Amino acid sequence: MFHDRDSRCEEGFEISPRFRRTLEERLARLESDAEWDEAQIQHLTHSDHIRRQRRLVSAERAEALRLRIFLDRSHSREEWIGIRSGNRD
Repeated sequence: MFHDRDSRCEEGFEISPRFRRTLEERLARLESDAEWDEAQIQHLTHSDHIRRQRRLVSAERAEALRLRIFLDRSHSREEWIGIRSGNRD
């Protein structure tokens, strides 16, 4: 499939500002939860509990990274209009 220079396929995903805010809020919660859950490891004594807690932290950080990459590759309609018109503020 060929696309010209102005093709949106090469620009990433277009998402609504509301959806972007929702993802940004989820990302912040995941990062906060991962920090809190990691801090709780020092209070655990059973090795299996520690292992599961570390897996939880790893999963939270992986999901946060996935969301961050998605957000980096996406733009909202207002951003797209600003980029197209030359207003990149």
